[in-house]
Amino acid sequence: MSKGKILVVDDDPSLRRVLQVQLEHEEYEVAVAASAQDTLSVLQLRPFDLLITDLKMPGMSGLDLLRHARLQYPQTIVIILTAFGTVDTAVEAMKAGAYDYLTKPVHPDEMSVVVRRALEHVRLVEQVRTLRISLNQKYGFESILGRSDVLLEVLDTAARAARSNSTVLIRGETGTGKELLARAIHFNSSRSNNPLVTINCGAIPKDLLESELFGHRRGAFTGAVADKKGRIELADGGTLFLDEIAEMSPDLQVKLLRLIQEGELEKIGSEVKAKVDVRVIAATHRDLQAMIEDGTFREDLYYRLAVIPLVLPPLRERADDIPDLVQHFFRKSQERNERPDLAMPDALLPYFVRYRWPGNVRELENIVERIVVLARGRDVTIEDLPLFLTQERAGIDALEIDLPSQGISLEAIEKELILRTLHKCDWNQTRAARYLDLSRKTLIYRIEKHRIKKLPDHPGSSD
Repeated sequence: MSKGKILVVDDDPSLRRVLQVQLEHEEYEVAVAASAQDTLSVLQLRPFDLLITDLKMPGMSGLDLLRHARLQYPQTIVIILTAFGTVDTAVEAMKAGAYDYLTKPVHPDEMSVVVRRALEHVRLVEQVRTLRISLNQKYGFESILGRSDVLLEVLDTAARAARSNSTVLIRGETGTGKELLARAIHFNSSRSNNPLVTINCGAIPKDLLESELFGHRRGAFTGAVADKKGRIELADGGTLFLDEIAEMSPDLQVKLLRLIQEGELEKIGSEVKAKVDVRVIAATHRDLQAMIEDGTFREDLYYRLAVIPLVLPPLRERADDIPDLVQHFFRKSQERNERPDLAMPDALLPYFVRYRWPGNVRELENIVERIVVLARGRDVTIEDLPLFLTQERAGIDALEIDLPSQGISLEAIEKELILRTLHKCDWNQTRAARYLDLSRKTLIYRIEKHRIKKLPDHPGSSD
């Protein structure tokens, strides 16, 4: 079975043959063409996953062919071959939509790596596209937009996990879309016709959380005037999504572990155990490994939850997706706020890309809506953007770091930077987070990660 369909285009017949033989030896299905015009005719007859084309050819150039292919056959990705391997050539090809480029003479090992990576990208895009199509838009999965490899890897794993009944642990900073991903997994699973029940463990007082989850019998405690079904019982046959699982008390963690292991729940005030069929998906923005070491989270529960671990990347790690997200949220907000004639010029997109978005996708969506609501004219201008988007922030030069010849620890630098910032802000975490361009929850996560403690000689508020 072919590992992928590739079309090789070059006016040099000997090079075409060499590339064809190598790729066929690696079990790809390969066709060849001698010119850009021939290529367009071939593409009309059959689909290809990958187009490898020379840059300099008689008649239509490889760059023009790239533009035509990207417009007419967007499912086919393109790698450019060039003997003129300048930075300008590479930049122009990448701007026109090339996945990558190779310089002549082409080294076989380099081509193998680039082709394999390109076709893996095609496979991920197709699997995620299929998953998105299979889900109703009302469940919000369309908001997890992007084509960056780091995001596609997560979504590909989620798509495969959805077909199982295994527990899933989703980690990621606040605003990265953990609940959206949990919903997508449920509604693409065999349990999709049964309930998805969500509970935020951090939003319910700890002394009430057990009753909310497991339910209680009448008279079990003061105020229990009737039997009550818990969220677990309501999710029977479906999925239970436990958001902010790290906020659950150790005693309740034991009961959750029993539920996962035995498929049994015991209501408060009852001695009878009831069987339930529930798939558990949990999420947290906190470092559970650090909590295990501190004794605040059970290690056995962690491994039961993390059968399939997923880590949603923060927006700053997939900056290439930001322009598409801005345009997506802009269109949604235009419709919601009845501003169909408002336009967002492409020239403003770099301001969004260079900001670090400590609140991630949720913050981006809120800022775009604010811009749509408050924009003064028919075109969004730089004056309509929040000041923090247009202001230049101090970078690494402001730290005056001398890099030693023997190497340096990035973890140590991050810890020292957080310590200095907390000291500068009198250990006020909200001000320190704002100073570091982070959300407060992200700062707390990193404080826990580095085990940073407030020293006695550093008075001040921690909030």
